[in-house]
Amino acid sequence: MVAAASFGPGTACAQTGPLPSWNEGAAKRSLVDFVGRVTREGGPDYVPPAERIAVFDNDGTLWAEQPEYFQARFAFDRIRALAAEHPEWRDRQPFKSVIDGDAKGLAAAGQTGIVEILTATHAGMTTAEFDAIVADWLRTARHPRFDRPYDSLVYQPMLELLGYLRADGFKTFIVSGGGVEFMRVFAERAYGIPPEQVVGSSGVTRFEMRPDGRPVLVKEPRVAFVDDGPGKPAGINRFIGRAPILAFGNSDGDRQMLEWIAAGDGPRFLGLVHHTDAEREYAYDRQSPVGRLDEALDEAERRGWTIVDMKRDWNAIFPPAPRGGR
Repeated sequence: MVAAASFGPGTACAQTGPLPSWNEGAAKRSLVDFVGRVTREGGPDYVPPAERIAVFDNDGTLWAEQPEYFQARFAFDRIRALAAEHPEWRDRQPFKSVIDGDAKGLAAAGQTGIVEILTATHAGMTTAEFDAIVADWLRTARHPRFDRPYDSLVYQPMLELLGYLRADGFKTFIVSGGGVEFMRVFAERAYGIPPEQVVGSSGVTRFEMRPDGRPVLVKEPRVAFVDDGPGKPAGINRFIGRAPILAFGNSDGDRQMLEWIAAGDGPRFLGLVHHTDAEREYAYDRQSPVGRLDEALDEAERRGWTIVDMKRDWNAIFPPAPRGGR
């Protein structure tokens, strides 16, 4: 049922040419035109393949992010799974609110509470152990509305765009506020983006030699880098080392990244995904506590960036529902 609702009338199968899940319109034309211009040898906007760098936010841009960021849901599920080992959490905030499903209490805990939750669920283990925990959660957890694995709630039109760009010599990167080690578990399988092309927020890791002679990296409860807001252009400079010519985001957390890329020399494409489809996905923007799109929306309209209206521009939202329990 979800797959049928996602595709609806005029499905991707009925489309021809590039980007079949994109309806004909200004957004699709601007993308196809940009790629054509920068790949046309001898043309005034030609960009050599080595400089064709495209960056994408993850939450709300490549996959869904409502009713809460998926990594937050992972952390909440981990708190509940570990609660029996930590009876003190029953009377201690913010853990009590997570265990009781108290959204108001969790909201009252604020950023400090979220940091405590992330520390309890993302640190004190090796990187290999964390990878295995995330992979197991992705295999078993289901989205509360769509009843599908979280890593199947990727946007079909963006999958097509990633493939379209790579076929034209682009190198595609994720630049997200999400945890880099969390995203690297699924990014290659979900998007075809290898782990070395994922830039995200990260914690401190420590090299340790175990008594059995096995070297490991241990995740410590300290933040190393926050890849959000002004951290995104800094992260691109630090980890990619080359300014992108195409960037997509969906929220105010992407504004500085888009501004910085837009200020570069030569042709540039700046895009925003605007969530306008409450029936097939969600409709939210200026007032949303998750993925708020307010200042960046105003700036996109003022600067002429491409705004992708999900309801109008996409004839499909998600790929068909996975088979065999996934």
